[in-house]
Amino acid sequence: MDRRRSRMVAGIGAAVVVALVAGGLGWAYGDGDDSGDEITGPCRDVLAVEEARAFFGGVEVEARGNTGQWGGHDTDWCSVRPRGDDQGSALKLQIRPVEAHRASGAAEEAGANPIGYGWQGSVATHYGEPKGAVLLDCEQLPGKGLLVLAEATRRVDELTDAQVLQVARLTTETARRAADRLGCEGTPGERPDAVDRRSSTNRPAAEAVGTCKGVVGPGSARALAAATVVERPAGRALTERCEVELAKEQRVRLSAYYGPSALQETYLDRRYPGSVPNIVTRLFDCPGALGTAYVKLSPPKQANGEPAQVDRRTDAVYAQLLSSFAAASAARHGCPAP
Repeated sequence: MDRRRSRMVAGIGAAVVVALVAGGLGWAYGDGDDSGDEITGPCRDVLAVEEARAFFGGVEVEARGNTGQWGGHDTDWCSVRPRGDDQGSALKLQIRPVEAHRASGAAEEAGANPIGYGWQGSVATHYGEPKGAVLLDCEQLPGKGLLVLAEATRRVDELTDAQVLQVARLTTETARRAADRLGCEGTPGERPDAVDRRSSTNRPAAEAVGTCKGVVGPGSARALAAATVVERPAGRALTERCEVELAKEQRVRLSAYYGPSALQETYLDRRYPGSVPNIVTRLFDCPGALGTAYVKLSPPKQANGEPAQVDRRTDAVYAQLLSSFAAASAARHGCPAP
């Protein structure tokens, strides 16, 4: 999957910065205010300016952007900086319909945590630049959803905890305003008070409390000699992962994809069939913008990097693991049992 994604991203190029408004919709630009900020272009009436100011220490900001096509859909993008500073760090925003799913930032990162506070979304803070993504039901947009992405252009280890929090807040509060302007029916969550920056945790399989909770039953554990799992905090992240550790340092990887992440992953698997042999997959329907969810089990690899052989008995155990993982993940996301 990583090779496929790198080829795709290379083809996209560095121009991907930002964001949306689908199907020919546009914002009605207002006259601004007397704050001293200079906000122009697509973000004028939806940017959560106060959250951007707080990221930069309270200074006045300026925002620039334009509208173009992304994945065949009208997309707005903007970049926010301290006013008069063209060289320093910036905040980048994407606001687009869920159908424009390619390169969807934190939404497709398996290492992201749930953004929480009642939102469907993810926040990635463990390496590179911090990113946020939230998804709101919006019937009139392609894919029936509004996707808002935000990121900082400085690495997370160069930012304060307060600045990382502001990236999450910029994501959610811009999404709130954009949804209101578009008349989306989705219910926004609350403004975040904190960001969950916990990393993956190794635990005994029977003591899992995060994304692996309820996945490895006693029978599966015996059949696979699986004693531990590697999990992340559970919630309503748009991509989830659970890894089951086997003997000889092998791992079974279970992944769940929702909304733009599901569209992207199914696109990649169809474009590069057979790139990961012996995977087990399942689709199931979810309400609103979450769309058709996609869950996948990737078998362990041998020391030479080739997929391990799977006999009939092991294949049945893998199917049970995927079924348990899909059921637990679907319940967290408010989807009917698959």
